[in-house]
Amino acid sequence: MSEIIFSKIGQRLKQARELKHITLEEAGKKVDVHKSTVLRWENGETEKIKIPILETLANLYNVNPSWLMGYNVPMERIPDKNIQGMEPLGEKAAVVLVYGTIPAGTPIECIEDVIDTEEIPADMLKGGKQYFGLKVKGDSMFPEYLDGDTLILLKQDNCENGDDCVVMVNGNDGTFKRVYKSENGIILQPLNNKYSPMPYSNEQIENLPVRILGVVEEIRRKKRRK
Repeated sequence: MSEIIFSKIGQRLKQARELKHITLEEAGKKVDVHKSTVLRWENGETEKIKIPILETLANLYNVNPSWLMGYNVPMERIPDKNIQGMEPLGEKAAVVLVYGTIPAGTPIECIEDVIDTEEIPADMLKGGKQYFGLKVKGDSMFPEYLDGDTLILLKQDNCENGDDCVVMVNGNDGTFKRVYKSENGIILQPLNNKYSPMPYSNEQIENLPVRILGVVEEIRRKKRRK
């Protein structure tokens, strides 16, 4: 998110708290931080504030979580249930929260901070489907995916052979690869031939573990990169 959005989050955190006559100390206790941290958030230092904290404060202040994030939606809480990183905007659109960066290279620890949002058509949520957004980092999925692309992923723990998936390895190491399955296990295949395939046996899948988090449905790409 841009500095403008971070600043707006801070302004809205303060506005919502003061409207409910809640002290900095009370807000801090609710999310298990010192009141000085809440004050820093209100002053615009919100780069590392995580979505569970924003959701908790939104509940405390009884406001729409997407509004609290600085986006142009009503302040009032939307009665529809928030579904795992998505907040309905109305009948035609919903917001997907982009939680952080997934490496498209050697697996490294996932970054869980919320960094942006993307809109999707509300009808994508039909049937209870859930989506989340993550950013690509690295070039192992080049040329189909570029560093900085935002992935819109359908949250599910299985995939079809040849799907492009975000996969967790060892419980906390995330990677983005094309998944090929066989009776002996799976291969996490990079598209860039500079990188080697990552094979896992059925035993490794069970014991490490290796777990699919989501399957790519859309790519969002900015025309100009900084």
